[in-house]
Order: sequence, then C-alpha cells, then structure tokens
Amino acid sequence: MKWNAKLIKHKNENRIAVFFEKNNELIERIKKVERSVWSQSKQFWHVPDTLDNRIRFKIAPTPLPSLEGIEQLEKFKYWLQSKRYSNNTIKTYTEALKSFLTFFNNKSVFEITNEDVILYNNNYILENKLSSSYQNQIVNAIKLYFNTIQNQVIAIEKIHRPKREKILPNVLSKEEVKLILTTHTNAKHKTMLAMIYSCGLRRSELLHLKPTDIDSKRNIVIIRQSKGKKDRITPLSPKILELLRAYYILYKPKKWLFEGQEAGTQYSEQSLQSVLKQALQKSKIMKPVTLHWLRHSYATHLLESGTDLRYIQELLGHSSSKTTEIYTHVSTKNLQQIKSPFDDL
Repeated sequence: MKWNAKLIKHKNENRIAVFFEKNNELIERIKKVERSVWSQSKQFWHVPDTLDNRIRFKIAPTPLPSLEGIEQLEKFKYWLQSKRYSNNTIKTYTEALKSFLTFFNNKSVFEITNEDVILYNNNYILENKLSSSYQNQIVNAIKLYFNTIQNQVIAIEKIHRPKREKILPNVLSKEEVKLILTTHTNAKHKTMLAMIYSCGLRRSELLHLKPTDIDSKRNIVIIRQSKGKKDRITPLSPKILELLRAYYILYKPKKWLFEGQEAGTQYSEQSLQSVLKQALQKSKIMKPVTLHWLRHSYATHLLESGTDLRYIQELLGHSSSKTTEIYTHVSTKNLQQIKSPFDDL
C-alpha cells in the first residue's frame, strides 16, 4: 500500500496533500492524523505541514533562507509586532517574505532588485501555479519589508501586482439557508450557524464572541477587534435572541459565548466546520458550502431586500466600499426583472 504526497497551499495555510487509491485501511490511518481533511472538490486528503507529517509522508526538507535572510526575517517580525499587527497578519507576512528570501538564498538580501521580483513571479509563483491572491500577499510583504526594514535599491512603487481575478462570491438561496439552519436539533449547533448568517459574521468573529457582547436591551451584537482591529455592531434579530436565550439556559457558557466540551475553552474552528458539514449532509445540499457562504448570503439577501450598500459595508466591517460592491454582481433582484428574448420566440 503506497501513497504520494506533496506540499500545497490551502486557504493560505501550508498543507501536505496525500494521494492514494481508495483503501479502507489507509483511510482509517489518515483519519487519525490530527486535523486531517478530505477535500471533496479536489478528491484527496490533506494534513498540516508539520515536521512529524513530513517524516510520516516522506516529504523532502524545505529549503531555508540564508543566515542573512533569517536575520532580516526576525527584524521584520519584530517591527510588525511593535506596530501591533495581528498574529495572523504577522504570520502571513513573514511566511510570504520567507518564501521570497528562500528563493534567493544564494544572493545577498541587499542586492535584490526589481528584476528579481519578476524572476520570482515567473519561476516560482507561476511555475507552481500559485494563486494571484498568494502573489498579492508576497507583494504586500516585499513592499512593507523594503519600505521599513530596508531603505535600499529596490523601487517599491515599481513592484507590480497581479491582475486581480474577478471571482464572484458564492451565495445560497433563502430556502437553502433555511434548510441548513433548521436541520440541526442540537441547540448549540443550530445557534452558531444561525448567528453567522443573521449577523454576517466571519468564523473567527463568532468564536471570539463573549456572552457580554450580546446586548439584548439595545438589540445589537458587539463584534470586538475583528479584521483590521476594528470594533463594530450589528443588529440582533428577535428570532436569534430567542435561540440564544434557549441555548444559554442549556449550556450556561462562562468565558466564550460558544465553548468547547470543557467550560471556559473556546469552540474550535474544526468543530464548527464539522457542524456545517453535518448540516449539509442532513439537508442533502450537494454544493461545496463553506461557513463564509453564509456571510456572503447575508450580504446579498440584505441588498436584495433594499438595504443601502453603505449600511451593508458597515455591517460587514469592510474598510472599502469596493469590497462590498461585489455583491451587486450576484444579486438577482434586478436581473429577475429582465425578460429574455428567448421568451418571445
């Protein structure tokens, strides 16, 4: 029984994809690997990129930056921390810069030029079929690093970004959302999914809610220090308030609004994804729905019901109105009023 494995990027996380012919014994073995996931769309298993998993699946060691590059990475990380960037942003930027400096580990960091950036884009990003969003992260990291830690020959303003892909957000119908939200009998599971849709929450925002963030007197939910370290408020639906009260009586959360099996511990992202997966199976919805689809659906349904785009921007916590405008391309409100010439044939 053999398998093949290779390094991949999945949702900006380093993972190891494992390929093998269908075999029940191998499936049971890979299920026991912590945070192993079956990709329905790609049809392979993938696991976290850790040293243990590299040894387990015989992945060759990854090249590292030069000693000079490692020193510059530490300086960059130290600077990001001093500016109070979030842990996720620090990790994303340092990993992106590490990839770039590793590619040039035989060259002094101080000799890197704009031509090297183009070389990296062509011989690494494009060669490995990496996404334009990942390339954009690399550009962000390079620009920030050379603009702050270094003040040298590279022309920051000439570093070009990839042409942005125009990918529409995935949206569910109200009927599909209702099926997903009503399929669970478990009060906690039902309330978590309903909160994401009814308030347009990101996954991390839901998991970081505390009982005190629910203001039932003002009918609002306070979302603290979300993406970009911004606080915001969103309306609290009366129906959600009923669900929350029933849930609270049953579970009596201590620190977090939604806790794990042990009191005071935060509910895990993996468990929340599993809750959605179970709902999809029970409701027999075959689309590859993610938790973020519920947020996209919330925004689109608001737009279709006549809510002003500026308010939707505030509710979602978008810094730019351009980010929110994407929902105008998936709203069917105006499209439904257009009569196809086919109907006149």
